Amino acid sequence: MKTLFRAALVALALTGASGACAADPENTLYLDLKDGRVVIQLRPDLAPKHVARIKELTRKKFYDGLVFHRVIEGFMAQTGDPQGNGSGGSGQKLPAEFSSEPFERGTLGMARARDPNSADSQFFICFAPAPFLNGQYTVWGKVTQGMEFVDKIKKGDPNANGLVHGPDRIVRMQVAADVK
Repeated sequence: MKTLFRAALVALALTGASGACAADPENTLYLDLKDGRVVIQLRPDLAPKHVARIKELTRKKFYDGLVFHRVIEGFMAQTGDPQGNGSGGSGQKLPAEFSSEPFERGTLGMARARDPNSADSQFFICFAPAPFLNGQYTVWGKVTQGMEFVDKIKKGDPNANGLVHGPDRIVRMQVAADVK
């Protein structure tokens, strides 16, 4: 029994102080926010092109320092625009990869314009289930740890479609496989 207890303690210590241990480091993102680390499990099985592009942009440090420009309490927090106002992107449009995966609390989806094939670099994290998005936006990941930190992102003005004044930023985003 003592051996089993020691093994459990060693395993816990190896995961680090946050308890974060990526089961598949190549398909796990670490999203560092002002209040803590969010662990995101990528879903290449649902959206291989979106996941590949998110990882590419993450490795280029594209997301580091970007603001959460649109945050609607009880719905979602949106980021990924280098302009900081919802009008920009990386310059590479992605074809829609819609699936039957539901938008639940912690689901990550790609923001887009009316054209289903207009997603670029902007994404959102759902605070709560959003079934009205199902089948209309690309699901590419799910928060597995740290949703309490997502909940603390500064909320926007409900009368201005969630526009945030003095918004919170992404401190850093990393592919877990790249973290030493």
